[in-house]
Amino acid sequence: MRISRLSETDESLFAGHQIRPELSFVVPAFNEENNIAETIRRIDQEARKLVGSFEIIIVDDGSSDQTFQKSKDAGGGVPLRLLRLSRNFGKEQAIMAGLEASKGMAVVILDADLQEPLCHLRVMLQHRAEGYDVVYAVRAHRNDESMLKRLLTRIFYKLLNLGSEADIPADARDFRLMDRKVVQELCNLPERNRFMKGLYGWVGFRSKAVPIELEPRNAGKSSFGLGGLLKHGLTGMTSFTSWPLRIWTLIGLGIAALSIIYGFWIIVKTMIFGVDVPGWSTLAVAVLLLGGIQLISIGVLGEYLARVFTEVKGRPGFIVAETHPRIQVQQ
Repeated sequence: MRISRLSETDESLFAGHQIRPELSFVVPAFNEENNIAETIRRIDQEARKLVGSFEIIIVDDGSSDQTFQKSKDAGGGVPLRLLRLSRNFGKEQAIMAGLEASKGMAVVILDADLQEPLCHLRVMLQHRAEGYDVVYAVRAHRNDESMLKRLLTRIFYKLLNLGSEADIPADARDFRLMDRKVVQELCNLPERNRFMKGLYGWVGFRSKAVPIELEPRNAGKSSFGLGGLLKHGLTGMTSFTSWPLRIWTLIGLGIAALSIIYGFWIIVKTMIFGVDVPGWSTLAVAVLLLGGIQLISIGVLGEYLARVFTEVKGRPGFIVAETHPRIQVQQ
């Protein structure tokens, strides 16, 4: 089952071409009107040095600015394909739209903010020639982030990898080079709640990390704020680990054990010292504590149930509203 359907125009875009491009560049973009033209220019310039044929796929994730139009207006002669989603579906789904539309023998995912230096592409291609199916970028350091964010990121990935089926590197970026067979397996996955960093690890294949140092954004600011990070993290936790569900069984067993021990203590105390007048404050605290624990556990269960509900509905992960094909492939 595929995560969505692309339009007939998009599916047949390269139908008449016998030669598959060596590289496809998938670039998800959301409100990047000040960056997108320069991003296309730099990718085109770097790709011509490295491979004989390539394509650039810009996925406009429901931008409210002129990202799509400025992508159209990018210089002629560029092997460019544009997809505009009907609304903002999120970066994960924008990446999937690009992966499903890509035709290259290998695919590079790249952010539109120009923070990831394209000079690392040469190293990535070298590692692919050595037999690696996935070559991904990892942050060399996080010195540009606050101490709080670094701490929360470290804790999140520790919790995420606790009991996870696949190892998810803490500092991995979406900037990566993947062989066509890896891309095909990602596209074949049926789920709609996508945490791509986890899925990259889950599908496996031989992988290699390349440390990089991020450059400052060329223009604008990131639209991925604290709320987006929390939502993204929650998707990752519920997609790749089940320990938040199991931990409440342990908490329940612990509380039951303490209750039994306390009950024995009351019996012994009553037999030795007589009956005390029960304290209302103790009773109130116990009731509130147990009530709070029950509500939290129901909330955790609800998060997992919500993911199941989303999957059962079977709605597509994204909808492509408009395409702008330029069929030529750079030779």
